[in-house]
Amino acid sequence: MKEKTVFFCSACGYETSRWQGQCPSCRAWNTLVEAPAAPKAAEKARPVRRAMPRKLAELDESEELRFSTGIAELDRVLGGGAVRGSIVLFGGAPGIGKSTMLLQACGSIAPEETILYVTGEESEHQLKMRAQRLRVDRDNLHVLAGTDINDVIAAIEQLQPSIVIIDSIQTVYDPGVNTTPGSVGQVKQCAMEIMQLAKANGFTAFVVGHVNKEGAIAGPKVLEHMVDCVLIFEGDGSLSYRILRAEKNRFGSTNEIGVFEMVREGLREVPNPSEVMLAGRPVGVPGTCVACVMEGSRPILAEVQALLAPTSFSAPRRTSNGFDYNRLYLLLAVLEKRGGMNVNACDAYMNVVGGLTLDEPAADLAACLAIASSFRDVPLPDKLAAVGEVGLTGEIRSVQAMDLRLAEIARLGFAQCVIPSRIRGQLKAPKGLELIPVKTLREAVEKTL
Repeated sequence: MKEKTVFFCSACGYETSRWQGQCPSCRAWNTLVEAPAAPKAAEKARPVRRAMPRKLAELDESEELRFSTGIAELDRVLGGGAVRGSIVLFGGAPGIGKSTMLLQACGSIAPEETILYVTGEESEHQLKMRAQRLRVDRDNLHVLAGTDINDVIAAIEQLQPSIVIIDSIQTVYDPGVNTTPGSVGQVKQCAMEIMQLAKANGFTAFVVGHVNKEGAIAGPKVLEHMVDCVLIFEGDGSLSYRILRAEKNRFGSTNEIGVFEMVREGLREVPNPSEVMLAGRPVGVPGTCVACVMEGSRPILAEVQALLAPTSFSAPRRTSNGFDYNRLYLLLAVLEKRGGMNVNACDAYMNVVGGLTLDEPAADLAACLAIASSFRDVPLPDKLAAVGEVGLTGEIRSVQAMDLRLAEIARLGFAQCVIPSRIRGQLKAPKGLELIPVKTLREAVEKTL
């Protein structure tokens, strides 16, 4: 008798009995993959864990206690620490530092915590060698080199750990699901088993997930819906700095970021990212300006660079790295129409130094001043920063958390800051920082260049 198969969407997890070119749920093309149907519940040998309902008033708040991972930047992104009974998904490109961070966290977590590290990609000896290089040595760290979910469940039931690390979820498989490890059905089934165990036993699970060529978590999209927190490691493999960002967090904000530096001994925290982003900034060079953006509750200064070069083609080239591509087009149009600059006759290139991505409108003014500086080939003052949103009519609009931004700008030794004039009377300038209020983009250009 032929085995029954179904088709899963690798993007959203939608299930159908026949193949289609486009997923009916998420409308993505060519994402339906064939897999054997999951066995019925009655056919499974594993006992079913049943949960009984409880009254809301009887629930104890202490059941959702946080604990520190021992890494301050990781705690910041998690919202103040990891939560008991939660499941956290770590994603990132190969070699970015996911396993390194989790192994370092094993050595930093309080010694009374019992940790189970399940490695499906390395042997026990390989993990031991990496732990010695990272100087991780603790008695309550248990290692399981295996990929069978039944072995993982048996180890959890035997050790009763408070923290479980699965590295990675794509290598773990369930023998009851007749597909290869890493397939849609296997990832869904194994992740569901880990999630149910974490909720029932109260341990915290950290799950490593690979990413595809588009940079998204590999496997079904439903995997990201099941977990409580999705953390993404970003960074260029050629650079030493890494940025940890939360794409989803049920217990905290998704605006916080953590900055790390990859060194020989592992990942090192960068408590002051602004100094790192501005290290090596050129002096007296046209086309550069400093912006201050908010990443959660933390103000970060970043250098925005622009280069304009005359072009002989009818369609000038536009390239952006770390700055929204469509936003760059918008700002160039405002400079052309409201700033009196013929930027449409030039190729435009923009870059944010340090690998940071600026998606906040507060960086608009700094980007426009960097473009204007490159267009006129006149450098801006070295100790000048700019904060403000640029509207389509050329007006400079206010942004939130201005006090925190100005305090960070003054702390790093800047002498001047261009701000929207609308909030000038509401602010008290930090000591040593001169505020330059402007109403329009043209006024900002004339006062600084």
